[in-house]
Amino acid sequence: MRHFRSDVQGRTRVGPGVVASKKVGLRSTEIADRNFRVILEAIRRYGPLTRLELGQRTGLSGPGITNILRRLSEDGLVTSRRRRDAAKGASSTEFALNPDGACSIGVRLGGARPEAVLVDLSGQIRERTQLDLTVELPVSLEKAARDLLAGNTAAHRLLGIGIAARSADDISIGQIEFDSRPLRVLVERECVAAVLAERTIGAPMPEGGLVMIIIDDAVEAALLVRGVPFAGVHGRAGSIGAMRTGPDHVRLDSIVGLHALEACLSPEEFAALLAGEELPMSAAISDWVKNAAGHLLDAIVATAGFLAPGAILIGGDLPRGIIEALIHQMSIERRNTTIRPFITPWISPMRPASFDGGGIALGAALLPFFDALLPSPSAG
Repeated sequence: MRHFRSDVQGRTRVGPGVVASKKVGLRSTEIADRNFRVILEAIRRYGPLTRLELGQRTGLSGPGITNILRRLSEDGLVTSRRRRDAAKGASSTEFALNPDGACSIGVRLGGARPEAVLVDLSGQIRERTQLDLTVELPVSLEKAARDLLAGNTAAHRLLGIGIAARSADDISIGQIEFDSRPLRVLVERECVAAVLAERTIGAPMPEGGLVMIIIDDAVEAALLVRGVPFAGVHGRAGSIGAMRTGPDHVRLDSIVGLHALEACLSPEEFAALLAGEELPMSAAISDWVKNAAGHLLDAIVATAGFLAPGAILIGGDLPRGIIEALIHQMSIERRNTTIRPFITPWISPMRPASFDGGGIALGAALLPFFDALLPSPSAG
């Protein structure tokens, strides 16, 4: 299995005031690596594809495509079969992604349900397990890997572990030992992991990019511009939970975060919420939704008015029913001039995230794929 330097996390960063060395062009090995990733991504996203169709998609030459397909087949990353053209009576070889060709583990450290998932090359979750945070993180990661891979013959195809954390700087683990071999660990912020899951596996990307809002104990956002997550200085972009919102000018976290909702619920209801269950829309929850929607809309108006993304997605630990209620209430408030002095029809369409939990663990699992096999998100 091939491994290349990462362009996701753990890369060498250039500090303030330091001028990065300039490179003229790419080395031949870098060009070969890029083309390998481009072909695999085309097959993953649009396959099955023939050599001719791959050439049309990627602009690469026929001999180059043939060499790359041979390497992909040898690595077990793609499969091939004959495709017959009923009209012309001719046949050609088409290539499809082999989901079992590689796998990775994604870990979500925060939120209501810390978890680890095993994901195949197609982005499907094969196994899921609860993360044990009562032990040191390296021990917890090794235990999760063993639980996820128990009885699985694809352990030798495990590329690495991706971790989604509230702050990527809090995790200093570069690798762990697993089955007597080093296993690389890559780290990214939770909201960025969620937006990577949407970009790579979720619904088609709207024109203008998107904003992903994650609601758990805090409220954070990630911005995707032209397919690339925008991190900002020191990775601080999207810290909207610190915004002062509403007529009372309080922190958004204090109104929309899970702790605020917990105050409206019984212990049994909150335990059910943490377990991922849907809750009936009680009067207390409806009151929380109305209050939270007004404050969250303030943050969205500020964000959408300046950035104008193609869509705004909301995910996290809230049940989908409550997220949909929040979106519905915000759609009411944005048109009500008795609440707001101006109508905001220009706000981007809002919808729930495509995946439970905002797809945070799934997005974390994509990091090893970007590291070893697929085009880096920073490449667009």
